[in-house]
Amino acid sequence: MMLNVMPVESSGLWRAGFVTSRRLGGAVVRNRLRRRLREIVRRHQHELRQGFWFVIVARYEAATASYGALEDEWLRLARRASILL
Repeated sequence: MMLNVMPVESSGLWRAGFVTSRRLGGAVVRNRLRRRLREIVRRHQHELRQGFWFVIVARYEAATASYGALEDEWLRLARRASILL
């Protein structure tokens, strides 16, 4: 995965976007991956700092990764980007 973060002043809460290209697989695979990523962000929403917009871009390996592996990668990227409290 790749995480792009943009600080936005006076935007209130954070906003998230998810990008899954057709190279990942069919619509079922892409939608399943987007649902998993949304759930991961939702579970950690109270740990996110306010005033940031971010986009998660899924790479090819994410389509076959387990939920736990996706969550670990999300947490690693979020800590590295300093958007977690």
